[in-house]
Amino acid sequence: MAEPQSRNQTPIRRHHHGIGTAPPKVDDIKSTLKRIWSYMAHEKKRFKVVLAILVLSSALSLLGPYLLGVAVDQVIAQPNANTLWTMLSLLLGVYAFHSLFLWMQNYWMIDISQNTVFRMRNHLFSHLQRLPILFFQRRQQGELMSRLTNDMENVSRTLNTAIIQFVTSVLTILGTLVIMLWLSPVLTLLTLTIVPVMYFGMKWITKRTGRYFKDQQKHLGDVNGYVEEMFSGQTIISMFSREERVIKDFEEKNEALKHSGYWAQTYSGFIPKLMNMLNNVSFAIIVGAGGWLALNGSISIGVIVTFTTYSRQFTRPLNDLANQYNMILSAVAGAERVFQVIDENEEKQDEKQAQDIKNMRGDIEFRDVQFSYEEEQTLSHINFHAAPGETIALVGPTGAGKTTIISLLSRFYEIDEGSILMDGKEINTITRDSLRSQMGVVLQDSTMFHTTIRENLRYGRLDASDHEVEEVAKAAHAHDFISQLPDGYDTVLDSDGGGVSHGQRQLLSIARAMLADPALLILDEATSSIDTVTEIKINDALAKLMKGRTSFVIAHRLNTIRAADQILVLQHGEIIEKGNHHELQGLGGFYSDLVKAQQAESRASV
Repeated sequence: MAEPQSRNQTPIRRHHHGIGTAPPKVDDIKSTLKRIWSYMAHEKKRFKVVLAILVLSSALSLLGPYLLGVAVDQVIAQPNANTLWTMLSLLLGVYAFHSLFLWMQNYWMIDISQNTVFRMRNHLFSHLQRLPILFFQRRQQGELMSRLTNDMENVSRTLNTAIIQFVTSVLTILGTLVIMLWLSPVLTLLTLTIVPVMYFGMKWITKRTGRYFKDQQKHLGDVNGYVEEMFSGQTIISMFSREERVIKDFEEKNEALKHSGYWAQTYSGFIPKLMNMLNNVSFAIIVGAGGWLALNGSISIGVIVTFTTYSRQFTRPLNDLANQYNMILSAVAGAERVFQVIDENEEKQDEKQAQDIKNMRGDIEFRDVQFSYEEEQTLSHINFHAAPGETIALVGPTGAGKTTIISLLSRFYEIDEGSILMDGKEINTITRDSLRSQMGVVLQDSTMFHTTIRENLRYGRLDASDHEVEEVAKAAHAHDFISQLPDGYDTVLDSDGGGVSHGQRQLLSIARAMLADPALLILDEATSSIDTVTEIKINDALAKLMKGRTSFVIAHRLNTIRAADQILVLQHGEIIEKGNHHELQGLGGFYSDLVKAQQAESRASV
């Protein structure tokens, strides 16, 4: 048995309540793209094949305009049908193979990108399962869902197209420039006069689009989070007639999203307009200067035809690069939000010496436990002992620390000072999985999953037989209403437990805990949404369930905890009274006042 920490010793502070130090903010394209590549590296061999095909398709796209110029010169020099058909056949073959290679590279790249995003999405979801409870308490569900869906889809769209287009654009620009210089340095230099204008124009545009694309992703997450929150609380909104307030708040968030989206799309929309203007200017320069050079005999007509094609083939990739840069900025904004979650510290790992606990007896002891939530003292000097099979009731006003004690028992949080003993062992020397596998929990808000009632009840023990499922449902007084449903135990519940009432969901939650057959039982307002008649039946079932098990009960209805072996009265994170119901009544203190207040309230409601 581990020795308790002496009060005279300097306590060891353990700040692992859930969220660790904030991860460094990812705010540059290079580092984010590098992280995306780490997921894509699994497809390295296929990606090299795609690059090889991409080089071939780029070469064919450069060969086409050159052959077109040669064909023009040959037909003008020697008008001959055979020559014309030969060149046309050659051009047809070049463009046919170019189209085939384009299809192959796009087909394989889509597969590669989907596999990459598949790994990223799996990593993100798996990481979310390992994050501490406090992380989810601090975040909106909809905002997290936006990162898993919208942001990931943003990355997927970019990987599908941007990588191929980017490499193709670079190869096309370099290849076109080399051939243009070879054909006519003069026309090439004249064509390049538009590049500085293009560069500074793109720089001005992309400098603004990056900020707005990032804001757009942030505001999209805010809107999704707010919508999810409002939909889940629609009943409360209607009861308090807050529809207009909710609409106004949504309009503000929607306005922020509209503003960032408007300017992101507006600035990015300048790119094709700028490129079209520069293309027309370039075309005019080539035609004018080329015509003058042709009259002087410096170049042929075929070279002018080739140059007009190459000039567009030169500026189009520059346009594509700018568009791809905008797509990459949008993807980086989404990837940053994904990586911010992935960089969150996972739940603290079990100590190396931690061992599984088997056949838990349920002997629980808190010794001078102190806990702070985000540097704010939540529990102070908590001391009590629960013998195996005892029922411990936690009473006190909201925020007194009742649920925090349960969270410490479940190791959702780690204590700052003191020690918690479980069957004589320090709780941090017990693996979380083995500890939690022997705990049954019934919360105030019953969570049901989108599957059958039978599988929802089996969630605590997957190998339970149908007979065992029905037996616990009968013990929890849930069998009758289940049998009346059209599909009985095979009735599929909605993701939020829709299809049954809130009170019935709590009955199902109690039955699920019964089936798990835990050594340690935790009831957090388990009967809060059940009518009085049903509550009597449930309390009888719970009494049978708690027999021989150490149980912790949080309840505001004091009549449900009269039979508890110990009642701990908490206020401001401290135990101010301790004893059974009769002992605390005799003290005439805080608990006694609560009992009198509830009795008076009960008489007034009759």
